[in-house]
Amino acid sequence: MPPPTSAVLAFPPDMPEATAAAMAAKLSHHTDAWDLAEDLANGIQRIVVIDTRSSAKYLAGHIPGAISLPHRDMTLDRLGALAMDRVYITYCDGIGCNASTKGAWQLARHGLRVKELLGGLDFWKRDGHPVVSGDAPGDMLGHVPGDCGCA
Repeated sequence: MPPPTSAVLAFPPDMPEATAAAMAAKLSHHTDAWDLAEDLANGIQRIVVIDTRSSAKYLAGHIPGAISLPHRDMTLDRLGALAMDRVYITYCDGIGCNASTKGAWQLARHGLRVKELLGGLDFWKRDGHPVVSGDAPGDMLGHVPGDCGCA
């Protein structure tokens, strides 16, 4: 009987150096809910979280500290008012929504540094992080994130 073939190894992994470079590139474009929650709780000022969904969705519930800037409203004037020395984290509802990708694209093409939140608000909630409703951004200063199992 012939040995079984591997679906995983049908495409062998790249050389370690190439894989390290690819993973670094991936991490330079995305962040996850746990890392973002830790930075917000620790008051990291270099990041700004942007809710790229509609204003109504923002009012219904958003990540504490996030500002509302729907991707459809990202005009040159509005983007020009953003600080160039910050890193912007965009998010939307989750993996079935591409508003955060469109927002990240708009920010980047206007010269701003940006990362996209993996899984959006859906993964944020799944990890047990708080949500704020209303027009006030709120904050997470001093909040102790739960255990996501990946830390």
